[in-house]
Amino acid sequence: MSIQLKDWAPLKPFFSVVLIISTLFFLVFLQMEERRMGYEILKVTRVQKRMMEERRVKEMQLAKLTRPQAVERAATSRLTLRKVQASQIIHLSGAQPLFRSGNERGEVN
Repeated sequence: MSIQLKDWAPLKPFFSVVLIISTLFFLVFLQMEERRMGYEILKVTRVQKRMMEERRVKEMQLAKLTRPQAVERAATSRLTLRKVQASQIIHLSGAQPLFRSGNERGEVN
């Protein structure tokens, strides 16, 4: 029972049609995947733009909160600190150092 070439002759048109149809299905599948990926990229791009806008807003808020006037206002209202007066400032430009090494104090090792 060997299959000879003449036995395959009636099936050749069927295989040709199957090959053509499967190729067309494959092409349609590729086009659908391309379209799906395009929508996915569009969606991710929109999310990225939204996140960049949120970051910009947060940076502006941080800059506004760290301004010297805002820090001073928070210190006086929340922490009950007062503005420094000129009489409270101690100038240490000509003062002696507070700590010396052991040998300068006259200590013996």
